[in-house]
Amino acid sequence: MRNAQRFSFTEGIDAFGVPDALPLLPLALSYQNASVQIMALLDTGASVNVLPYDLGLQLGAVWEEQTTVVTLAGNLAQVEARGLLATAKIGDFESVRLVFAWCQANDVPLLLGRMNFFLTFDVCFYRSQLAFEVCPSSLPR
Repeated sequence: MRNAQRFSFTEGIDAFGVPDALPLLPLALSYQNASVQIMALLDTGASVNVLPYDLGLQLGAVWEEQTTVVTLAGNLAQVEARGLLATAKIGDFESVRLVFAWCQANDVPLLLGRMNFFLTFDVCFYRSQLAFEVCPSSLPR
């Protein structure tokens, strides 16, 4: 891929005690005047980017000020969520605006999904090599 940056999968043990490796992407997430360094799970099956409640609070977001209600599906269908627009800095790439479903739950990872991470970036997974590459999408935004 052109202008791609390569990252390694993060190896660990899953909830069932089985060794696994996940595509966790290091990024700086900013909102207003706060910024946090965090690892986000790339999830091609997630319709939207998902932000855990406590992380939104760390960024200085106020739940009552977010007026866009987001309806989630799957495991998060029962969780209340609101839209939150934040800035992400990934590697050497220019900062981008990402929209999140900020959910009122902390038992979820920071997920990067199809709307709008995978519209903003192209990703190529090399699972057998425990690596993935990320580059800005060539499509107009």
